[in-house]
Amino acid sequence: MQIDYPFHFDCRGRTAETTEDDHIRDMIEQVLFTSPGERVNRPTFGSGLMQLVFAPNSDELAAATQLLVQGALQQWLGHLIQVQAVDVRSEDASLLVTVKYVVTRTQEQREERYERREA
Repeated sequence: MQIDYPFHFDCRGRTAETTEDDHIRDMIEQVLFTSPGERVNRPTFGSGLMQLVFAPNSDELAAATQLLVQGALQQWLGHLIQVQAVDVRSEDASLLVTVKYVVTRTQEQREERYERREA
């Protein structure tokens, strides 16, 4: 078992745990929505995706964003997953990200959707 993200306590008052597959999903979310420089001991961790929420939409920006996200996922989670595709869309103050990947350990193909809203 792995520690669940975001960190919280379960109904017994213990640190909440999760399955390996859910832990991978949680780690993808951390890479996507953490900005480089946000973590003291890992200043290069993250994708920089959140800086693009209010950037003007264009085909060039969408392509660059997809490459940025795919590169960050491969750098930080390449030992756990093989990224197949990344789709990033910005709608109003929300960022919608779809990641298709294969879990290296099981060769299971998965697709996860993530959404982040600016306050």
